[in-house]
Amino acid sequence: MHGEPYDLQNPGPEIEHCIADEGSDPATENDWSLLPFMALSDGAHLSTEEFSYFTLCQKGASNKPETSLFGIACSRQLDSSLLVNRPPDVTRSTVQKAVVVVTDTPQRVAQLREKLSVVTSAWFAQHDFTDIDILKKFREGLVISLLNDGPKDQNLGLSLREMIHEFKFQTLVLFKALLLQPKMLFFGTRCERLCMIQFSLISLIPGLINNLQDCADPAFDTYSQTVEKPTSLKTSDRSSLLAYMGLPLQIFGKGSMFGPYTPLQLLDLLADDGTKSYVVGSTNSLLLQQKDRYSDILINLDEDSIVINSPSLRNALVLSAADRRWIDLLTQIVNDTWDEEHPSQPKTLGFMGSEEFIRLQFEEYLLALLSSMKYHEELYPSDAGDSGNRSGTQLQTYNIEGDPAIDFNTEFLTQWKTTYNYALFSRLTSDALLFSITEPRHPNAGGLTMEDVQRRLAQQVADLHLDERVREGREALNRHFSTGQKKVSAAFNSFWSDIETMREAQRKRTEERNASQSQSQRASLEKESPTSPTASSQDPTDASWFAARPRASVDLTQAQASVTVASQKASSYLSSWGTWASEKRRGWQDKRVTSPTPNTTATPNAGMTSPSTPVLSIATETVTVESDRDRRRSMQNNSEGNESSEGGLTRSGSRRKRWSNILLRRDSGEFQRYDDVSTSDSAEAPFPKSPLSQGFPAYADDAKHKHTQDLQDGKTAGRDTVDVDGFSSVALTPNEGLGLSLKNEETGSTNQKEHSPSSGVDTQSEELVTVPLGKEETHPAQSKDSSGTN
Repeated sequence: MHGEPYDLQNPGPEIEHCIADEGSDPATENDWSLLPFMALSDGAHLSTEEFSYFTLCQKGASNKPETSLFGIACSRQLDSSLLVNRPPDVTRSTVQKAVVVVTDTPQRVAQLREKLSVVTSAWFAQHDFTDIDILKKFREGLVISLLNDGPKDQNLGLSLREMIHEFKFQTLVLFKALLLQPKMLFFGTRCERLCMIQFSLISLIPGLINNLQDCADPAFDTYSQTVEKPTSLKTSDRSSLLAYMGLPLQIFGKGSMFGPYTPLQLLDLLADDGTKSYVVGSTNSLLLQQKDRYSDILINLDEDSIVINSPSLRNALVLSAADRRWIDLLTQIVNDTWDEEHPSQPKTLGFMGSEEFIRLQFEEYLLALLSSMKYHEELYPSDAGDSGNRSGTQLQTYNIEGDPAIDFNTEFLTQWKTTYNYALFSRLTSDALLFSITEPRHPNAGGLTMEDVQRRLAQQVADLHLDERVREGREALNRHFSTGQKKVSAAFNSFWSDIETMREAQRKRTEERNASQSQSQRASLEKESPTSPTASSQDPTDASWFAARPRASVDLTQAQASVTVASQKASSYLSSWGTWASEKRRGWQDKRVTSPTPNTTATPNAGMTSPSTPVLSIATETVTVESDRDRRRSMQNNSEGNESSEGGLTRSGSRRKRWSNILLRRDSGEFQRYDDVSTSDSAEAPFPKSPLSQGFPAYADDAKHKHTQDLQDGKTAGRDTVDVDGFSSVALTPNEGLGLSLKNEETGSTNQKEHSPSSGVDTQSEELVTVPLGKEETHPAQSKDSSGTN
């Protein structure tokens, strides 16, 4: 056991206590002056508890050869004010010490770590470093446990799953680089993780963890001198099979060393000419500045990166298609069974993806590599010396196609042949046909396929961690969006409040302006009013107040235009009505000319008819009373509609009303009926002269005769008086006026049916001939139909 004080008087750490066999001091005997620097790693004071792994040299004696020892240290720190018995040499505020266990085998390092952590915590909890009884009892317990337990191949509590999960396909690159024995430098700020990665890597070579007796110093070469070539093989025994295959490959032999944690005090040993290769680790960043000098390949655990400084080494470590396919499948299995809470075991708790599964996969890969290499030497005996000539004739019996070693990268095989471990392997397997025991074939032999490309693309996409980046970006976007929304909302609320304030101010200004205007208007009205303000305010209906108001202006131009438009509409209406009447009269005249002479004998009063009085044909000019009444109703409706539609046409409306009254008075019997035989002038009754009779008499001859008679008698000049509407009144006879036969005539049923088939009334009923007053023009041939439907 070793502890060390750390103060100003002793700037470096030192060994404080050494508990070993009685009468011996291994630290002094073996010159372990650098042990305190190995136990307290650089940066250990930044952690509450830190572990360090390192190797020590044990000098040989007469009864035992020189060998390598392995140490594990647990360091902690304590506030010096808490010490019960504070020594005078403790001048700093913090005391840092480490408890170290040194053993000859690294197999039990995992068990030692847990026990050492408990003992160190208990020792620091005493707050008295002078009491070392707990350390002595701990040492006694370790001796007993080592004597009772036999040698076991234990894995040091390593985590191959973590290494594959972090380095992925580069794990195979590190494994093949280990076989080439370059100068490998591991760097990391966490010392325990730094050391465990190196132990995990060397444990992938079967049996190497149990044969590290030469790893502490490049001058040690005990294994190669004491190892014996196997002469027998027991395939059921795994140890016998591995030994017959030349395993373990001695990576740390002559000219090589292994130092999980190597302090800066050993840099001289690393730079020595006798040191050809090594695997070391450091927590000091000064080595990163001189990485080209102290490393061929640098593994930075803080950045999970691998930097190969040697160009030849870089070409040799290029993975073939079969290599990449193999490691990608293994990485996929580990990732599929990954458990964040328990990285060392798969989440399925099964064999797939476990630590033992990974070791067996690498063991299969290594055995295939050794077998393919042996077959390659038999195919090309010039490369392997005389040993290949003895079995060249037997190669055809193994049915092996081509050279299976190509799948492992031929440049890698070329450099591997130059290493110390391959020379020892070739010597131990010179007479063994390894390809007859293990198939000389890559576990995933074959060229690049589409599945390989898809797998690589999927892995590269997964390495980008797009989900995490998108999630982080989404969260940042949501934060910015919420912040922006709050800002926009606040700005909008402020803007809206400003608008409301402006609107309120504007409303107040408007109210004040309206109030001032109303007051000024009232004041002006009071000044203009002849009455006193008191009287005006008391009597709002005062005439003087209304007189003060301005009169409404009358637009004379608009009124004259309205009158002109109304007169034009009346004139057009009268002209169209006159046109229709003239055409109607012309049709009646044509019918009279074409109609046969009425039978005078058929009428009882025929002989009493005056020859100068025309009689209309009843057969061609009669309609039923019902038709006449319907027509009059339609005329009344039309006259009312026209009157309402014409609006301001008062004259045309009065005319239509006058004609309607005439017809209604005639139906009511107001007009005196006359017999056809009474044709004398004494029976004339005064009727208003219609426009139809003024210029268009019913018969031309009668009209001419009547006109002459009127001129002679002077009746027309005396009777023509113009009324308000511009019409002159005239006296009409029953046969003049409208040209209507106002009499009751009895005709035969035969003639009435022939001439009025659509009347639908009794032949004894009163038949009248009326003139339609509508604007529509009716064809003479359709007069009967239109008169019934008008």
